Amino acid sequence: MSVAMLTVSEDEAEIRLDRWFRRHYPQLTQGMVQKLCRTGQIRVDGKRVDAGTRLAPGQSVRVPPIPASTKPRHDAPRPLDERLAREIRKMVIYSDPQLIVLNKPSGLATQGGPGITQHVDMMLDGLREGDDPRPRLVHRIDKDTSGLLLLARTPGVAARLAAAFRGRDVRKTYWAVVVGRPDPLSGEIDQPLARLGAGPGSITVAADRRDEDAQMARTEYEVLDSAGRKFSWLGLSPLTGRTHQLRVHCESLGTPILGDPKYGAEKAHVDGFTERLHLHARSLVLPHPAGGWLEVSAELPPHMRETFRALGFTAGSVPVPRRR
Repeated sequence: MSVAMLTVSEDEAEIRLDRWFRRHYPQLTQGMVQKLCRTGQIRVDGKRVDAGTRLAPGQSVRVPPIPASTKPRHDAPRPLDERLAREIRKMVIYSDPQLIVLNKPSGLATQGGPGITQHVDMMLDGLREGDDPRPRLVHRIDKDTSGLLLLARTPGVAARLAAAFRGRDVRKTYWAVVVGRPDPLSGEIDQPLARLGAGPGSITVAADRRDEDAQMARTEYEVLDSAGRKFSWLGLSPLTGRTHQLRVHCESLGTPILGDPKYGAEKAHVDGFTERLHLHARSLVLPHPAGGWLEVSAELPPHMRETFRALGFTAGSVPVPRRR
């Protein structure tokens, strides 16, 4: 065993050092990487670094002797039921050499957890092409929320897209059907939130700004149409990314999202309408990793199309994905 010097590739721009090591040496644990950094055995361009350092193309990474049991292994496809492969391929609404965009159905979780037996992450090998790396989730949306979900084809692209989300360079628009009509008809909700509990039973609540657990949360909203004062179709643009932010913010307006199983209590459930969350990730505008911007929109799920028809809302045609 000997020291190796590896060069960061263009595709690995902005990737964290610990993730870079997990990519090249997937059996190294997070603790091992942190210890090797702490003792100076891992260096970048000859300098000491920590595990969270983000890499740039052309940098040289010093790799200390790695035990034989942790040598790089081939990223082989995981066995996947053909039915699941067909399901996830049907969700694809845009694809290019850098990324994939899905229209996720309501009721399908993005990732696994207690009691979750099927989720998008377990299905990603169905989108793999030949020996290419397994696509990676860039962000998440709630299990009950339908709509746009962004995947990266490589770790480097994933890092750049994640940085765009962190830097608020991605413009996200959600559509929701809410019970009632907000007053005023448009504005910004500036309501801090806090998370209570952990795991599946945890909830997000409106919080006082003075609470030490309060997190800033802001959402722009606009009434796009309404059925009297009973129901409204809202356009929602989250300016921050808190768990269940849109659902709690709509509730804080006094207009909970129709069919919300967690927020809004009895007011969110109306006879004659399906008991499913009426929240849809409608559009994304984001900087494309290969340059320019990508604009993509997702068709409404069946239960929301049915509700739109019942209330007389007209969504119009879905714009074709566009690079500019």
